[in-house]
Amino acid sequence: QVQLVESGGGLEQAGGSLRLSCAASGRTFSNYPMGWFRQAPGKEREFVAHCSRSGRTTYYADSVKGRFTISRDNAKNTVNLQMNSLKPEDTAVYYCALFTGASYYYADSYAYWGQGTQVTVSS
Repeated sequence: QVQLVESGGGLEQAGGSLRLSCAASGRTFSNYPMGWFRQAPGKEREFVAHCSRSGRTTYYADSVKGRFTISRDNAKNTVNLQMNSLKPEDTAVYYCALFTGASYYYADSYAYWGQGTQVTVSS
């Protein structure tokens, strides 16, 4: 069993920054790539970012590229999402997830999910 717990969400003004963290337990964290997704009210869950087991390879949704940075610390079993230049359209519940499937872009490729943390960006 895997447990993922997100933290760091909150209310921020447009143009500001937030840093999300996800703490993992229950499996050898360094064996698995990790991802971040988000879900806004009335919308489907969407891919945000993904990193490899080492963290050296990363992928981003076009909407966040250049503003968000995913990183991980395998010694601490954490994966982070640094969010800069926030926009109101970034408002959503953000989830971290453990990758066990084929394609990093699809939610179905992630077997374990955290409970989510709310990010609200005001204009």
